[in-house]
Amino acid sequence: MADLFTLADKLADTGSLTHDEYVNLIEARNPSITAYLAARAVERRKTVYGNTVYIRGLIEVSNICKNDCLYCGIRAGNPNCDRYRLTEEDILAACAEGYELGFRTFVLQGGEDGHFTDERLTSLLSAIKANHPDCAVTLSLGERSRESYERLFAAGADRYLLRHETATKSHYEKLHPTALSFDNRMRCLRDLREIGYQVGCGFMVGSPYQTVDDLARDLEFISDFKPDMCGIGPFIPHKDTPFAGFSAGTVELTCYLLSIIRLIHPPVLLPATTALGTIHPEGRELGIRSGANVVMPNLSPASVRKKYMLYNDKVSDGAESAQSKNELVRRMNAIGYEVVTARGDVKRAD
Repeated sequence: MADLFTLADKLADTGSLTHDEYVNLIEARNPSITAYLAARAVERRKTVYGNTVYIRGLIEVSNICKNDCLYCGIRAGNPNCDRYRLTEEDILAACAEGYELGFRTFVLQGGEDGHFTDERLTSLLSAIKANHPDCAVTLSLGERSRESYERLFAAGADRYLLRHETATKSHYEKLHPTALSFDNRMRCLRDLREIGYQVGCGFMVGSPYQTVDDLARDLEFISDFKPDMCGIGPFIPHKDTPFAGFSAGTVELTCYLLSIIRLIHPPVLLPATTALGTIHPEGRELGIRSGANVVMPNLSPASVRKKYMLYNDKVSDGAESAQSKNELVRRMNAIGYEVVTARGDVKRAD
């Protein structure tokens, strides 16, 4: 069995390990190798992005969703979810406020709500781009047809976030209803890449039934796909889902995997997610210190933030609120990082 530090150096030098080496690196982790990997990851990130932390303004456009994913608080089968949908005017107002606060990327995220047709979204995208031509728009609206993705890209969408959730088909099927398929999720990611989006994938850490083998496959997938963005966060159960009784994932393993992902693909835009901030008061900072370089405060209208409850106790105020940008800047400055006003595009090697 290879020494863990030897594996860490191999990963830093080559960007990949074998499946068994990833398993070994995860199973045998300890505080010393965790600190070493984080230091290597931060060093590698600084060569690409310096001490820069990019901010994105997150606008949660709807908590209406046709899907019934077993882990999600806004699943169609949750009768206790207080549903809402923002209007185009609401979204444009949030963008205008965000622009004044210094945001130059807007992330429109929501459930798979049939109200948001291609026609409505292309109109919205055109308006955002007309009002803020120097800004990037990221969509995170789930699975759609290739034709739909093409229309949205042509209308001005720059990036698309679609978590793959797990790179193991059998595990995917334990987390999702039969109406959703692993193969279609992967088709969507391939289509997005081919169309020309900056593409983000990602997975939950510590999700129900997840094994170390599953995590190793996730890392192998990231190595092969080389996403422009990768969002990972600890699984946190929601009280009104079939997984209510499962334990949450950990900050420790999430940050460890952030370091590994940075070394696998150094240019990746890697968020310190809201889920990290939810389960630890300094989750954002711990993520940045592990190799992350993006934070996404909430720009949604205050009246709906508590309704977009994907998991228990999801934070949406304090430093998670876009209006508290100064507090976020202060916290990042305190650990030696600079929050910048920029689109924050991925720095591709090519």
